[in-house]
Amino acid sequence: MVNTSFTRDVQFPALPLEEWEDTKNTLHLFLQIVGKVRLALHPKMNHWWHVPFYVSVRGLTTGPIPYEDMTFEMEFDFRDKEHFLRIETSEGDSKTVPLKRLSISGFYEKVFSSLNELGIVAGIKPVPYDIPGVTEPFTSDYQYASYDEEYVNRFWRILVQVDSIFKVFRGWFTGKSSPVHFFWHHADLALTRFSGRPVPVREEAGPVEREASSHEMISFGFWAGDQNVRGPAFYAYMHPQPAGFMDEPLSPKEAFWSPEAGEAFLMYEDVRNADSPEKAVLDFLESVYQAGSKRANWDIEALRLSSSKNQLEEQAEKLKEQPEILEKLERPDA
Repeated sequence: MVNTSFTRDVQFPALPLEEWEDTKNTLHLFLQIVGKVRLALHPKMNHWWHVPFYVSVRGLTTGPIPYEDMTFEMEFDFRDKEHFLRIETSEGDSKTVPLKRLSISGFYEKVFSSLNELGIVAGIKPVPYDIPGVTEPFTSDYQYASYDEEYVNRFWRILVQVDSIFKVFRGWFTGKSSPVHFFWHHADLALTRFSGRPVPVREEAGPVEREASSHEMISFGFWAGDQNVRGPAFYAYMHPQPAGFMDEPLSPKEAFWSPEAGEAFLMYEDVRNADSPEKAVLDFLESVYQAGSKRANWDIEALRLSSSKNQLEEQAEKLKEQPEILEKLERPDA
């Protein structure tokens, strides 16, 4: 019998929140410091699409940021043994900042001294953004300094898989859709579909909400958990939420609605234990989309890529080939 846990633990490793929560909090603040640099310098885009990161072959990247007569990129390397932030310019200059054994204050100082040495000036508001209970300015935060490379690497490897699954799902939709991107605000990988219809925004809404929630949307994401959800999970919600949205069925059977949060959830641990984690996630995303589009009267057929109906069947056929591939990988003489 083939042991499919060989690739399962590589592609979808365990990520119990209590095992790396201190590291996760430190990493989140590192991400916010770098994210604020992109926010300050990248040309503005609709729905704040100029602020997030993207999953890369090494970790997470800002992508190219225009600056004067050049571009530069900031990339977190979570792949290699020693994790670090690389800042590289189109002129061929680069600087690296280690991620281990640095407090938030130390990381902040090294990032901005490196930027200055590269001739890049970025003014940011040096305080955490909307992290409950964390208000200490970056310049004086010596509390958060934990960094476990193993768990950060696990988190990134999960993001690699989820990024690919989300991109498949994005391809099924012909309407307006966000990129698959990683928001450093709540440290979540996200994807949003839009109906194309504008919606009224609350009068008391701030600038972030006004821009992000200006159009009817169904949003999907994955994050590592927080104070309220004590484990990594997939989530999905609709704005504005139509009547009966949370009365609709969800797939797979482990998925559930949270009336308190107004969202649908599928816990990561249920996904990694599924026969096909990829199919479990795609089923979840599609079921929430069907619930929202049905209740809000989206034109489902007009927004569907004609070939998307066949993709799950094709994926199922590929999965049938997995045991033979795994057997070759696990045989020492292969």
